[in-house]
Amino acid sequence: MAWTFRFLEDIAMADTAFEAQGESVEEVFRGATQALLESMANPVTVSGGWERAIERTDVDPSTLLFDWLSEVVYWKDAAGVVFREAPLTLTREGDVWLLRAGLIGAPVDQQTQELHADVKGVTKHRYELKQTGGSWKVIVVLDV
Repeated sequence: MAWTFRFLEDIAMADTAFEAQGESVEEVFRGATQALLESMANPVTVSGGWERAIERTDVDPSTLLFDWLSEVVYWKDAAGVVFREAPLTLTREGDVWLLRAGLIGAPVDQQTQELHADVKGVTKHRYELKQTGGSWKVIVVLDV
């Protein structure tokens, strides 16, 4: 099973919520990242040209995912870009989780890009990353 995500309509009225699932925590990171990117813009309509490499570590994968998603929103605002893709790898070295990721995108252009919500931040409301059985799941609410 590859990662999946779905937007949740009944979680937050003025915000955007989604659930991402996968067989591994890395797949959940990928699904949650893709859901965030698609919350901001249709990635197919975003060219490349702007890139940023990011490395983060944490002993808690839940905190690491929250911080990673928050950093994606930060770069959207700080650089004025939306994203085409965000390839990533997640490994565990002892007690520490290591995220190596890239952000690939372009400056916001209303003429050529299909823009969606202007995400302001990732919230702690209903935020939960958990493993159940053989799969992982996260619920994320975005402030828009």
